[in-house]
Amino acid sequence: MQLRILSVYTVLIACLVTALAVPFSLAYSSHRTGRLLLERRADATRFAELADQAIRDGDTSGLVQEVSRYHELYGTAVEIRDRDGKRVAGGGAWSKDPAERALSGRTTAGLPLVTPFGPASARVAEPVGRDAQVFGVVVMKVSTAAARRDVTLVWAAIAAGSVVAVLCALIAARRLARWILRPVTELDLTTRAIAEGRMDARVRDGGRGPAELRLLERRFNTMADAVSAALERQRAFVADASHELRTPLTVLSLRLENLEPHLTEAGSEEFAEALAEVDRLGRLTEDLLELARVEAGTAAPEPIAPAALRERLAIWHDVYAARELTLAVELDEPGPPTAPLPAAAARIADIALDNAAKFVPPGGTVTVRLEGRVLRIADDGPGLAAEQLDAALGRFWRSPGHGNVPGSGLGLAIASELARAADCELALRPATPHGLVVEVRLPDGWISG
Repeated sequence: MQLRILSVYTVLIACLVTALAVPFSLAYSSHRTGRLLLERRADATRFAELADQAIRDGDTSGLVQEVSRYHELYGTAVEIRDRDGKRVAGGGAWSKDPAERALSGRTTAGLPLVTPFGPASARVAEPVGRDAQVFGVVVMKVSTAAARRDVTLVWAAIAAGSVVAVLCALIAARRLARWILRPVTELDLTTRAIAEGRMDARVRDGGRGPAELRLLERRFNTMADAVSAALERQRAFVADASHELRTPLTVLSLRLENLEPHLTEAGSEEFAEALAEVDRLGRLTEDLLELARVEAGTAAPEPIAPAALRERLAIWHDVYAARELTLAVELDEPGPPTAPLPAAAARIADIALDNAAKFVPPGGTVTVRLEGRVLRIADDGPGLAAEQLDAALGRFWRSPGHGNVPGSGLGLAIASELARAADCELALRPATPHGLVVEVRLPDGWISG
């Protein structure tokens, strides 16, 4: 928008300056051309009077000397001829059109407009005679060098002044555009910060910009406060509800287990199903509580070294061995001590390994590989369809083909929130020839060894 405002202002200012500069330049050229005509026509009139007297007296020697001296002094060619076209004095200035007008009794009324680009010379003709009698004509070839030099200097000054005026106006327009758009820029930065998860970001009221946009800033802050408060209440409700449900579910599970000795064989199957549902509710409650903590920013463990990640992944070997799965861990050498892995990467790896243990059939392989800034957890299980990859990061999403697999559907949603909070990028990609790849791109500040 700032570029558009500057473009409009610049075009308008340039048009205004041009509308003033061009007529003024042409006016000066016309003025200088008129002054040149007056100066040279006065000389031509003087030669016409001398020629009239010389022709009447029959002695043109003095006229010839005067014309020659004038040419030597000013460098202007002067040619005088009688009515029959016979040269009386001078030479090199004859031109048919102005001479014919002068022979008809008309003097030169105007010259071509003098500009820095020409013309190099012009003709001035004056009739020789008295009253209505014309005995000859005086033709002068006038050089326009001095006039063109004056016009060039004035045009250059006008052009320089126009450029300075446009530059000054452009600077002023830029300041004005920045002043107008400053609230819009601050709103853009604030909305970007809120979109990145910094819910406490607000527009600073610096008192700059139009009053209407400053009012918009204040109303935006009010709206952001209301939305932030609503989200905080929602998170608090989920966290409190999940926390409060843990105790009743634990008590319910214990009481169900205490009832087991008193059950008959006919009710054992229903008892096992009821106990499984209680366990599922317990896992769902734990996942909801963890998701609420991640969104609230309270779950921020310390960064973990790559060596510690290797030890943490080693725990999964026993779990996978019990399910007849193979876990391959390929980690680079640890990076600099100042750049440990984000703790979210280890938690995301746990979630991905837990999901793979559920969905990969016996005999499958899961590979954890750290290459540069990318942590990949790849399996050779059934995987997901291309249209399901983005949806799998949503809350409570379950694949239609895996509805009977235990889980809350919140694992990948928690992983996505963990990645966002740690400035990581989480993506799901298909594996070759089949399977799923959970890819975590670490922040720029982390450097692999």
